[in-house]
Amino acid sequence: MKKYMLALSLSLSTTALAQVSQTLVPVEPDIANTFSQLHAHQSVQTALQYIQSSEPEAIREQIRLTEIPAPPFMEERRAAYYLELMRARGLVDAYIDSEGNAIGVRPGSGNGPTLLIAAHLDTVFPEGVDTTVELRGGRYYAPGIGDDTRGLTALLSVIDALNVHNLQTSGDIIFAGNVGEEGRGDLRGIKAIFRDHPEIDGFISIDGVRLARITTGGTGSRRFEFQFKGPGGHSFGAFGLPSAIHAMGRAIGKIADLETPASPKTTFTVGTVSGGTSVNSIAADAVLALDMRSNDIEQLAQLEQRAMAAALEAVAAENARWNNGEISVDFVLIGDRPAGSTPTGSTIVQVAALAFDANGLELEELNISSTDANVPMSVGIPAITIAGGGNGDGAHSPDEWFAPDNSHVGPQTALLIVLALAGLSEVTPALLAERDPGS
Repeated sequence: MKKYMLALSLSLSTTALAQVSQTLVPVEPDIANTFSQLHAHQSVQTALQYIQSSEPEAIREQIRLTEIPAPPFMEERRAAYYLELMRARGLVDAYIDSEGNAIGVRPGSGNGPTLLIAAHLDTVFPEGVDTTVELRGGRYYAPGIGDDTRGLTALLSVIDALNVHNLQTSGDIIFAGNVGEEGRGDLRGIKAIFRDHPEIDGFISIDGVRLARITTGGTGSRRFEFQFKGPGGHSFGAFGLPSAIHAMGRAIGKIADLETPASPKTTFTVGTVSGGTSVNSIAADAVLALDMRSNDIEQLAQLEQRAMAAALEAVAAENARWNNGEISVDFVLIGDRPAGSTPTGSTIVQVAALAFDANGLELEELNISSTDANVPMSVGIPAITIAGGGNGDGAHSPDEWFAPDNSHVGPQTALLIVLALAGLSEVTPALLAERDPGS
C-alpha cells in the first residue's frame, strides 16, 4: 500500500510532496518538487482533462487500428495507416524507416534530451486471423486489441494532448509505432531505431493494458534451431544407419534434464520439432527449436553452452550406437533479446512512480519481463515499460478482450512522464539527463 498519493488538486504543496516517500520507489526531493510543480501547472491539468474527455474517440481509433491486421513481418498496412495518423497530428516529417517502423519527431525548444516513446505495431497472430472487433457485455473482443493496439492508441492521445494545449517541451520527443516486438520479430524494430538514432537519451515503451506495474528489468532470451543431419535411408533396407530424429530425441532428453536456478529465474523449453520423410524412412534431417531465457546474462550464456553440449553428446551417442559417424548438428541463432535493467533509483523510474501516484494508481510492483525496453536497458540507456490503461485479458489468444475502465489514465500517466523527462519549456526543467554521444 502506498504511503502517499499525489492529489489532483492544483493547490498541492511541493513541500508536502517532498516530505513523503513510497514503499517501492524512493523519490529524491528535487525530483518530487519538480514533478509537483509540473503537475500543478494549469496547462498540464487542462491537458489531462482533455485526455479524459477525448477517450471515447480514442477507443474508436483503437478499434480501427485493431481491425487492420499486423501479422509478424507483415505490419505494412497498419504502419502506413499509423503514419497517416501521425502526420494528421502535426508530425509532418513522419516517415517509415528501413525496418518498417512508423516514426515521427516532435521537436523541443532546444537544449534538452531526446526521448523515445513507442508502442509496437505487430501482433502474434498469423495472416488470415479475423481481427474484427465485437462488443459483448461491455468488453471489446478481438485478437490484438490490447497487445498492443492499446499502446498505439495511448501514444496518439499523448500527441493530441501536447498539440491541442500547445505544450512545448525542451527536449525532442520521438514517437514510434515499431515492428517486430513479438515472437521471431526479435525486437528488430526497436533495435533499428536505436541503431539509427544514437542521440536517444531515454525510452518509454507502452505495451498492453492494466496499468499496475513498471517494467524495469528485461528478461533476456536466446533462441536456436538445432539442425540435425544424417545420411537417411530406407527403414528396412538401410537399417543400421544413424537417424537424425533419434539424435534429436536423445538431445531433447538431455536438455530436459538440465537444472537451472530459480533466482535469477532461468528457463528453457523445446517449443517445436520437425523432420523426417516418412514413417518408413530413417530420418536424414530433424530440427528442434529451443527457447532459453534468464534475467541474468551470465546464466543465459551458461545455459546456452550446456544445451549445445547436450546436443553434441546426443549426436555422439547416436553415432556410437550404430558405429557410424555421419550425424551432425548445426546451431542456428533465430532470436536474441538482450537482458538488462534500469535501476530503481533511476530518474525515469522515480518519475514514473510519481506519475502513478498523481493519477491515483497503486504501483503493485517493479517487474521484469521481455519488452522493447530490453534493447536500451542492455546498453545502459534509461528505459521502462508501462501499460496503456484500461482492463483486459487473453493476450496472445483469439479471446483477447479490452474494457475501457478508466482507460484514460494510461495516456495521462504517459503524458506526465514525458513532460517531466523532456521538460515543459518555461515551467520545469527536463529531468532526463543527456547522455554523452560517445558513450
